Amino acid sequence: MKRLLTAAITFLAAQTALAGVAIEHWTTTNGTRVYFSAAPALPMLDVQIDFAAGSMFDPADKAGLAALTRGILDLGAGARDETAIAEQLADLGARLGGGADTDRASISLRTLTAADKLPAALAVLTDVLRQPHFDAAILEREKARTIASLKDAMTRPDSIAGKAFWEALYPDHPYGRQATPESVATLTRDDLVDFHRRLYTAGNASIAMVGKLTRAEAETIAEQLSLALPAGTPPDLPKPPGAARARTVALAHPASQAHIYLGLPAIERGHPDFFPLLVGNYTLGGGGFVSRLVQEVRDKRGFVYSIYSYFAPMRQTGPFQIGLQTQRKQAREAIKVVRQVVGDFVAKGPTEEELAAAKANLSGGFPLRLDSNAKLLGNIAVIGFYGLPLDYLDRYRARVEAVTADEVRAAFARHVRPGDLVTVTVAAE
Repeated sequence: MKRLLTAAITFLAAQTALAGVAIEHWTTTNGTRVYFSAAPALPMLDVQIDFAAGSMFDPADKAGLAALTRGILDLGAGARDETAIAEQLADLGARLGGGADTDRASISLRTLTAADKLPAALAVLTDVLRQPHFDAAILEREKARTIASLKDAMTRPDSIAGKAFWEALYPDHPYGRQATPESVATLTRDDLVDFHRRLYTAGNASIAMVGKLTRAEAETIAEQLSLALPAGTPPDLPKPPGAARARTVALAHPASQAHIYLGLPAIERGHPDFFPLLVGNYTLGGGGFVSRLVQEVRDKRGFVYSIYSYFAPMRQTGPFQIGLQTQRKQAREAIKVVRQVVGDFVAKGPTEEELAAAKANLSGGFPLRLDSNAKLLGNIAVIGFYGLPLDYLDRYRARVEAVTADEVRAAFARHVRPGDLVTVTVAAE
Protein backbone atom coordinates (compact mmCIF):
# COMPACT_ATOMS: atom_id res chain seq x y z
CA MET A 1 0.00 0.00 0.00
CA LYS A 2 2.80 2.41 0.91
CA ARG A 3 4.47 1.80 -2.45
CA LEU A 4 1.21 2.40 -4.27
CA LEU A 5 0.66 5.66 -2.39
CA THR A 6 4.19 6.84 -3.14
CA ALA A 7 3.78 5.98 -6.80
CA ALA A 8 0.46 7.81 -6.95
CA ILE A 9 1.94 10.93 -5.38
CA THR A 10 4.88 10.88 -7.78
CA PHE A 11 2.55 10.41 -10.75
CA LEU A 12 0.35 13.31 -9.66
CA ALA A 13 3.38 15.56 -9.21
CA ALA A 14 4.76 14.61 -12.62
CA GLN A 15 1.39 15.28 -14.25
CA THR A 16 1.30 18.67 -12.54
CA ALA A 17 4.75 19.47 -13.92
CA LEU A 18 3.67 18.50 -17.41
CA ALA A 19 0.48 20.54 -17.12
CA GLY A 20 2.28 23.65 -15.91
CA VAL A 21 2.75 25.32 -12.56
CA ALA A 22 0.45 28.19 -11.63
CA ILE A 23 2.34 30.70 -9.49
CA GLU A 24 0.49 33.59 -7.90
CA HIS A 25 2.44 36.67 -6.83
CA TRP A 26 1.72 39.64 -4.59
CA THR A 27 3.43 41.91 -2.07
CA THR A 28 2.50 42.07 1.61
CA THR A 29 1.62 45.32 3.35
CA ASN A 30 5.10 45.23 4.92
CA GLY A 31 6.85 44.99 1.54
CA THR A 32 7.64 41.26 1.23
CA ARG A 33 7.28 39.61 -2.18
CA VAL A 34 5.18 36.44 -2.08
CA TYR A 35 5.04 33.53 -4.55
CA PHE A 36 2.37 30.89 -4.03
CA SER A 37 1.38 27.70 -5.80
CA ALA A 38 -1.64 25.73 -4.60
CA ALA A 39 -1.02 21.99 -4.24
CA PRO A 40 -4.25 20.46 -2.92
CA ALA A 41 -3.29 16.79 -3.31
CA LEU A 42 -1.57 16.56 0.09
CA PRO A 43 -2.61 18.19 3.40
CA MET A 44 0.75 19.92 3.77
CA LEU A 45 2.36 23.33 3.57
CA ASP A 46 5.94 24.06 2.53
CA VAL A 47 7.04 27.65 3.05
CA GLN A 48 10.44 29.25 2.59
CA ILE A 49 11.58 32.78 3.39
CA ASP A 50 14.68 33.96 1.55
CA PHE A 51 16.77 37.01 2.47
CA ALA A 52 19.58 38.68 0.54
CA ALA A 53 21.83 37.79 3.46
CA GLY A 54 24.35 35.33 2.09
CA SER A 55 28.11 35.43 2.43
CA MET A 56 28.47 38.14 -0.22
CA PHE A 57 27.26 40.52 2.51
CA ASP A 58 29.90 39.49 5.02
CA PRO A 59 32.08 42.45 6.02
CA ALA A 60 35.61 42.04 4.68
CA ASP A 61 37.01 41.31 8.13
CA LYS A 62 34.12 39.08 9.27
CA ALA A 63 33.94 36.25 6.75
CA GLY A 64 31.59 33.56 8.02
CA LEU A 65 29.14 35.96 9.64
CA ALA A 66 26.23 35.20 7.30
CA ALA A 67 26.53 31.45 7.77
CA LEU A 68 26.85 31.66 11.55
CA THR A 69 23.92 34.07 11.84
CA ARG A 70 21.67 31.72 9.92
CA GLY A 71 23.11 28.70 11.68
CA ILE A 72 21.84 29.71 15.11
CA LEU A 73 18.77 31.66 14.02
CA ASP A 74 16.38 28.87 15.00
CA LEU A 75 18.28 27.64 18.09
CA GLY A 76 16.07 29.51 20.53
CA ALA A 77 13.46 32.18 19.83
CA GLY A 78 10.63 33.93 21.66
CA ALA A 79 9.59 32.00 24.75
CA ARG A 80 11.23 28.77 23.54
CA ASP A 81 14.80 27.68 23.96
CA GLU A 82 16.59 25.35 21.54
CA THR A 83 15.18 22.23 23.17
CA ALA A 84 11.63 23.54 23.35
CA ILE A 85 11.63 24.39 19.63
CA ALA A 86 12.87 20.92 18.72
CA GLU A 87 10.35 19.20 20.99
CA GLN A 88 7.36 21.22 19.78
CA LEU A 89 8.22 20.66 16.13
CA ALA A 90 8.59 16.93 16.81
CA ASP A 91 5.19 16.86 18.51
CA LEU A 92 3.64 18.63 15.51
CA GLY A 93 5.41 16.48 12.93
CA ALA A 94 6.84 19.71 11.48
CA ARG A 95 10.37 20.55 10.39
CA LEU A 96 12.41 23.73 10.11
CA GLY A 97 15.15 23.86 7.50
CA GLY A 98 17.17 26.23 5.38
CA GLY A 99 20.70 27.56 5.38
CA ALA A 100 22.95 30.20 3.87
CA ASP A 101 24.85 30.25 0.60
CA THR A 102 26.71 32.96 -1.27
CA ASP A 103 23.67 35.04 -2.25
CA ARG A 104 20.93 34.26 0.24
CA ALA A 105 19.95 32.94 3.62
CA SER A 106 16.74 30.98 3.97
CA ILE A 107 14.50 29.44 6.58
CA SER A 108 11.83 26.92 5.66
CA LEU A 109 8.98 25.11 7.35
CA ARG A 110 7.21 21.91 6.39
CA THR A 111 4.01 21.19 8.29
CA LEU A 112 0.63 19.54 8.02
CA THR A 113 -2.23 21.94 7.35
CA ALA A 114 -4.57 20.39 9.95
CA ALA A 115 -6.17 22.92 12.30
CA ASP A 116 -4.29 21.55 15.30
CA LYS A 117 -0.91 21.60 13.49
CA LEU A 118 -0.57 24.56 11.15
CA PRO A 119 -1.12 27.52 13.53
CA ALA A 120 1.26 26.09 16.12
CA ALA A 121 3.98 25.39 13.56
CA LEU A 122 3.63 28.88 12.08
CA ALA A 123 3.88 30.35 15.58
CA VAL A 124 7.31 28.75 15.98
CA LEU A 125 8.45 30.08 12.60
CA THR A 126 7.11 33.54 13.41
CA ASP A 127 9.08 33.66 16.66
CA VAL A 128 12.24 32.54 14.88
CA LEU A 129 11.83 35.43 12.46
CA ARG A 130 10.85 37.98 15.10
CA GLN A 131 12.81 37.11 18.24
CA PRO A 132 15.84 34.88 17.77
CA HIS A 133 17.82 34.61 20.99
CA PHE A 134 21.36 34.41 19.59
CA ASP A 135 22.20 32.84 22.92
CA ALA A 136 25.82 33.50 23.91
CA ALA A 137 26.53 29.92 25.01
CA ILE A 138 25.04 28.48 21.82
CA LEU A 139 27.04 30.98 19.77
CA GLU A 140 30.29 29.83 21.35
CA ARG A 141 29.34 26.20 20.78
CA GLU A 142 28.53 26.77 17.12
CA LYS A 143 31.66 28.88 16.62
CA ALA A 144 33.74 26.01 17.98
CA ARG A 145 32.01 23.55 15.64
CA THR A 146 32.52 25.84 12.66
CA ILE A 147 36.19 26.41 13.46
CA ALA A 148 36.77 22.67 13.85
CA SER A 149 35.07 22.04 10.51
CA LEU A 150 37.13 24.73 8.78
CA LYS A 151 40.36 23.33 10.21
CA ASP A 152 39.41 19.86 8.98
CA ALA A 153 38.61 21.24 5.52
CA MET A 154 42.06 22.84 5.40
CA THR A 155 43.57 19.33 5.38
CA ARG A 156 41.46 17.93 2.52
CA PRO A 157 42.62 18.51 -1.06
CA ASP A 158 39.11 18.92 -2.48
CA SER A 159 38.25 21.65 0.03
CA ILE A 160 41.61 23.34 -0.43
CA ALA A 161 41.09 23.39 -4.20
CA GLY A 162 37.54 24.71 -3.92
CA LYS A 163 38.55 27.54 -1.61
CA ALA A 164 41.49 28.50 -3.82
CA PHE A 165 39.32 28.33 -6.94
CA TRP A 166 36.79 30.87 -5.66
CA GLU A 167 39.55 33.14 -4.39
CA ALA A 168 41.25 33.01 -7.80
CA LEU A 169 38.05 33.66 -9.76
CA TYR A 170 36.91 36.54 -7.54
CA PRO A 171 40.03 38.18 -6.11
CA ASP A 172 38.37 41.60 -5.73
CA HIS A 173 34.77 40.58 -5.07
CA PRO A 174 32.92 39.22 -2.01
CA TYR A 175 32.24 35.96 -3.88
CA GLY A 176 35.90 35.14 -3.36
CA ARG A 177 35.81 35.85 0.37
CA GLN A 178 36.20 32.67 2.41
CA ALA A 179 35.61 32.04 6.11
CA THR A 180 38.68 31.01 8.08
CA PRO A 181 39.13 29.77 11.64
CA GLU A 182 40.60 33.17 12.45
CA SER A 183 37.71 35.20 10.96
CA VAL A 184 35.06 33.07 12.67
CA ALA A 185 36.88 33.29 16.02
CA THR A 186 36.47 37.09 16.01
CA LEU A 187 32.68 37.05 15.55
CA THR A 188 30.62 38.30 18.48
CA ARG A 189 26.98 38.21 19.44
CA ASP A 190 26.76 41.92 18.58
CA ASP A 191 27.96 41.10 15.06
CA LEU A 192 25.17 38.55 14.61
CA VAL A 193 22.50 40.82 16.08
CA ASP A 194 23.55 43.70 13.82
CA PHE A 195 23.69 41.49 10.71
CA HIS A 196 20.23 40.14 11.50
CA ARG A 197 18.85 43.62 12.17
CA ARG A 198 20.13 44.98 8.85
CA LEU A 199 19.32 42.12 6.49
CA TYR A 200 16.52 40.01 7.96
CA THR A 201 13.82 42.51 7.02
CA ALA A 202 10.50 42.36 5.20
CA GLY A 203 11.74 44.57 2.37
CA ASN A 204 14.73 42.27 1.86
CA ALA A 205 12.71 39.05 1.84
CA SER A 206 10.72 36.86 -0.50
CA ILE A 207 8.29 34.16 0.59
CA ALA A 208 7.59 31.00 -1.42
CA MET A 209 4.67 28.76 -0.48
CA VAL A 210 3.42 25.45 -1.86
CA GLY A 211 0.58 23.59 -0.25
CA LYS A 212 -3.05 22.89 0.40
CA LEU A 213 -4.15 26.50 0.89
CA THR A 214 -6.55 28.91 -0.69
CA ARG A 215 -5.25 32.24 -1.93
CA ALA A 216 -6.89 33.95 1.06
CA GLU A 217 -5.23 31.55 3.50
CA ALA A 218 -1.87 32.06 1.81
CA GLU A 219 -2.26 35.83 2.06
CA THR A 220 -3.01 35.57 5.79
CA ILE A 221 0.08 33.43 6.42
CA ALA A 222 2.30 35.71 4.34
CA GLU A 223 1.08 38.75 6.28
CA GLN A 224 1.79 37.01 9.58
CA LEU A 225 5.34 36.15 8.58
CA SER A 226 6.07 39.50 6.97
CA LEU A 227 4.79 41.50 9.93
CA ALA A 228 7.14 39.53 12.19
CA LEU A 229 9.98 41.41 10.48
CA PRO A 230 10.96 45.09 10.49
CA ALA A 231 10.18 46.83 7.19
CA GLY A 232 13.71 47.43 5.90
CA THR A 233 15.07 47.71 2.36
CA PRO A 234 17.33 45.53 0.20
CA PRO A 235 21.07 46.11 0.69
CA ASP A 236 23.27 47.65 -1.96
CA LEU A 237 25.11 45.11 -4.08
CA PRO A 238 28.88 45.29 -4.55
CA LYS A 239 30.41 46.25 -7.86
CA PRO A 240 29.99 43.28 -10.26
CA PRO A 241 32.97 40.94 -10.63
CA GLY A 242 35.50 41.84 -13.25
CA ALA A 243 36.47 39.62 -16.16
CA ALA A 244 38.79 36.74 -15.35
CA ARG A 245 42.44 36.82 -16.25
CA ALA A 246 44.15 33.54 -17.01
CA ARG A 247 46.26 32.31 -14.14
CA THR A 248 47.35 29.04 -12.60
CA VAL A 249 47.37 28.40 -8.87
CA ALA A 250 49.34 25.27 -7.94
CA LEU A 251 49.20 24.11 -4.32
CA ALA A 252 51.28 21.32 -2.87
CA HIS A 253 49.67 18.42 -0.99
CA PRO A 254 50.68 14.81 -0.28
CA ALA A 255 47.46 13.35 -1.73
CA SER A 256 47.88 10.63 -4.34
CA GLN A 257 45.28 12.23 -6.60
CA ALA A 258 45.55 15.70 -8.06
CA HIS A 259 42.42 17.83 -7.66
CA ILE A 260 41.89 20.23 -10.55
CA TYR A 261 39.42 23.04 -11.24
CA LEU A 262 39.24 25.24 -14.32
CA GLY A 263 36.77 28.05 -14.92
CA LEU A 264 35.93 31.73 -14.95
CA PRO A 265 33.09 34.07 -13.94
CA ALA A 266 30.43 33.53 -16.60
CA ILE A 267 26.76 34.39 -16.04
CA GLU A 268 24.22 35.89 -13.67
CA ARG A 269 20.68 34.66 -12.94
CA GLY A 270 18.12 35.65 -15.54
CA HIS A 271 20.64 36.20 -18.35
CA PRO A 272 19.14 35.45 -21.79
CA ASP A 273 22.10 33.24 -22.65
CA PHE A 274 21.32 30.79 -19.84
CA PHE A 275 19.40 28.27 -21.96
CA PRO A 276 21.96 28.09 -24.82
CA LEU A 277 24.68 27.62 -22.21
CA LEU A 278 22.66 24.99 -20.36
CA VAL A 279 21.96 23.00 -23.52
CA GLY A 280 25.53 23.35 -24.78
CA ASN A 281 27.06 22.34 -21.49
CA TYR A 282 25.17 19.05 -21.55
CA THR A 283 27.31 18.09 -24.53
CA LEU A 284 30.51 19.62 -23.17
CA GLY A 285 30.57 18.21 -19.64
CA GLY A 286 27.12 18.10 -18.05
CA GLY A 287 25.74 14.99 -19.72
CA GLY A 288 27.70 12.32 -17.90
CA PHE A 289 29.07 9.53 -20.07
CA VAL A 290 27.84 11.12 -23.31
CA SER A 291 29.67 14.40 -22.73
CA ARG A 292 32.80 15.25 -24.67
CA LEU A 293 34.95 15.79 -21.60
CA VAL A 294 34.12 12.31 -20.33
CA GLN A 295 34.70 10.74 -23.72
CA GLU A 296 38.03 12.47 -24.35
CA VAL A 297 39.55 12.62 -20.86
CA ARG A 298 38.12 9.42 -19.35
CA ASP A 299 37.11 6.99 -22.08
CA LYS A 300 39.88 7.58 -24.62
CA ARG A 301 42.78 8.35 -22.29
CA GLY A 302 41.84 6.93 -18.90
CA PHE A 303 43.01 10.02 -17.03
CA VAL A 304 40.00 10.25 -14.72
CA TYR A 305 37.09 8.31 -13.29
CA SER A 306 34.79 11.32 -13.59
CA ILE A 307 34.90 14.84 -14.97
CA TYR A 308 32.16 17.44 -15.19
CA SER A 309 31.38 21.02 -16.11
CA TYR A 310 28.53 23.31 -15.16
CA PHE A 311 27.34 26.90 -15.02
CA ALA A 312 26.26 28.32 -11.65
CA PRO A 313 24.35 31.55 -12.32
CA MET A 314 24.14 33.80 -9.27
CA ARG A 315 22.86 37.26 -8.30
CA GLN A 316 26.03 38.61 -9.86
CA THR A 317 28.27 36.82 -12.33
CA GLY A 318 28.49 33.19 -11.24
CA PRO A 319 31.13 30.71 -12.40
CA PHE A 320 31.58 28.25 -15.19
CA GLN A 321 33.50 25.37 -13.65
CA ILE A 322 35.20 22.17 -14.75
CA GLY A 323 36.28 19.68 -12.10
CA LEU A 324 38.35 16.50 -12.24
CA GLN A 325 40.77 14.32 -10.31
CA THR A 326 43.67 12.40 -11.80
CA GLN A 327 46.99 10.83 -10.87
CA ARG A 328 49.54 13.44 -9.88
CA LYS A 329 51.86 12.65 -12.79
CA GLN A 330 49.00 12.90 -15.33
CA ALA A 331 47.71 16.30 -14.22
CA ARG A 332 49.46 18.41 -16.84
CA GLU A 333 48.42 16.19 -19.72
CA ALA A 334 44.83 15.98 -18.43
CA ILE A 335 44.62 19.77 -18.21
CA LYS A 336 46.00 20.04 -21.75
CA VAL A 337 43.28 17.72 -23.08
CA VAL A 338 40.55 19.57 -21.15
CA ARG A 339 41.65 22.86 -22.67
CA GLN A 340 41.67 21.32 -26.15
CA VAL A 341 38.14 19.97 -25.72
CA VAL A 342 36.84 23.30 -24.40
CA GLY A 343 38.53 25.26 -27.16
CA ASP A 344 37.14 22.99 -29.85
CA PHE A 345 33.63 23.13 -28.41
CA VAL A 346 33.66 26.93 -28.12
CA ALA A 347 34.85 27.21 -31.72
CA LYS A 348 32.51 24.67 -33.31
CA GLY A 349 29.65 24.05 -30.89
CA PRO A 350 27.61 20.84 -30.77
CA THR A 351 26.70 18.68 -33.72
CA GLU A 352 23.02 18.43 -34.60
CA GLU A 353 22.93 14.93 -33.10
CA GLU A 354 24.49 16.16 -29.86
CA LEU A 355 22.09 19.09 -29.74
CA ALA A 356 19.07 16.83 -30.20
CA ALA A 357 20.28 14.46 -27.47
CA ALA A 358 20.88 17.33 -25.06
CA LYS A 359 17.42 18.77 -25.63
CA ALA A 360 15.75 15.39 -25.25
CA ASN A 361 17.47 14.72 -21.93
CA LEU A 362 16.98 18.17 -20.42
CA SER A 363 13.39 18.46 -21.55
CA GLY A 364 12.42 14.89 -20.78
CA GLY A 365 13.94 14.95 -17.31
CA PHE A 366 12.48 18.30 -16.33
CA PRO A 367 9.29 16.92 -14.67
CA LEU A 368 11.49 15.04 -12.20
CA ARG A 369 12.64 18.42 -10.91
CA LEU A 370 9.06 19.17 -9.87
CA ASP A 371 7.87 15.78 -8.65
CA SER A 372 7.45 16.77 -5.01
CA ASN A 373 6.21 19.79 -3.11
CA ALA A 374 9.70 20.29 -1.71
CA LYS A 375 11.28 20.41 -5.19
CA LEU A 376 8.54 22.72 -6.43
CA LEU A 377 9.11 25.01 -3.45
CA GLY A 378 12.81 25.18 -4.20
CA ASN A 379 12.15 26.21 -7.80
CA ILE A 380 9.57 28.80 -6.82
CA ALA A 381 11.91 30.20 -4.16
CA VAL A 382 14.56 30.71 -6.85
CA ILE A 383 12.03 32.43 -9.11
CA GLY A 384 11.01 34.74 -6.29
CA PHE A 385 14.44 35.56 -4.92
CA TYR A 386 16.06 36.20 -8.30
CA GLY A 387 13.05 37.87 -9.90
CA LEU A 388 12.61 35.36 -12.73
CA PRO A 389 9.39 35.40 -14.80
CA LEU A 390 6.38 33.73 -13.21
CA ASP A 391 6.04 31.45 -16.24
CA TYR A 392 9.68 30.35 -16.01
CA LEU A 393 8.79 26.74 -15.19
CA ASP A 394 6.01 26.60 -17.78
CA ARG A 395 8.34 27.83 -20.52
CA TYR A 396 11.44 25.90 -19.42
CA ARG A 397 11.04 22.95 -21.79
CA ALA A 398 10.01 25.10 -24.72
CA ARG A 399 13.03 27.35 -24.22
CA VAL A 400 15.32 24.32 -24.08
CA GLU A 401 13.82 22.88 -27.25
CA ALA A 402 14.11 26.21 -29.10
CA VAL A 403 17.90 26.47 -28.67
CA THR A 404 19.90 26.27 -31.90
CA ALA A 405 23.50 25.24 -32.49
CA ASP A 406 24.30 28.80 -33.59
CA GLU A 407 22.93 30.15 -30.29
CA VAL A 408 25.09 27.70 -28.35
CA ARG A 409 28.22 28.76 -30.22
CA ALA A 410 27.45 32.45 -29.79
CA ALA A 411 26.68 32.12 -26.08
CA PHE A 412 29.84 30.12 -25.37
CA ALA A 413 31.91 32.61 -27.33
CA ARG A 414 30.56 35.40 -25.12
CA HIS A 415 30.93 33.67 -21.76
CA VAL A 416 33.61 30.96 -22.01
CA ARG A 417 36.90 32.34 -23.26
CA PRO A 418 39.37 29.43 -23.26
CA GLY A 419 42.35 31.76 -23.07
CA ASP A 420 41.02 33.29 -19.83
CA LEU A 421 40.37 30.08 -17.92
CA VAL A 422 41.68 30.09 -14.37
CA THR A 423 43.31 26.80 -13.33
CA VAL A 424 43.69 25.60 -9.74
CA THR A 425 45.53 22.40 -8.90
CA VAL A 426 46.20 20.68 -5.59
CA ALA A 427 48.70 17.82 -5.41
CA ALA A 428 49.64 18.00 -9.09
CA GLU A 429 53.19 17.31 -10.25
